[in-house]
Amino acid sequence: MATDRLANLTFASIYPMYVQKVERKDHTVDELHTVIGWLTGYDDAGIAGCVADGRTFEQFFEKAPAMNPNAALIRGVICGYRVEDIEDPLHQKVRWLDKLVDELARGKKMASILRA
Repeated sequence: MATDRLANLTFASIYPMYVQKVERKDHTVDELHTVIGWLTGYDDAGIAGCVADGRTFEQFFEKAPAMNPNAALIRGVICGYRVEDIEDPLHQKVRWLDKLVDELARGKKMASILRA
């Protein structure tokens, strides 16, 4: 996926898909928010604000309160990409988030998802 296309994609357009994915697998929005918060530092109100204001993924990550320093521990393949090998910082952050949501949906233990 082209980086500029990713940069202009709104968080609000993808967030409902994250919610559907985790709920379909019997997980909760609270769990999803825990994962998003761990990666970005956003709390529930911050996530709601990002959805409401139509923030792009580029803005979502630029304005993140605190990217987790352990995010580099996220490894594996998501959407055909090995996340640790992605060179573009924005693309890598988006794939990190995708990977965490996927791990949650697959039923991985929260401590493992959060790299505890």
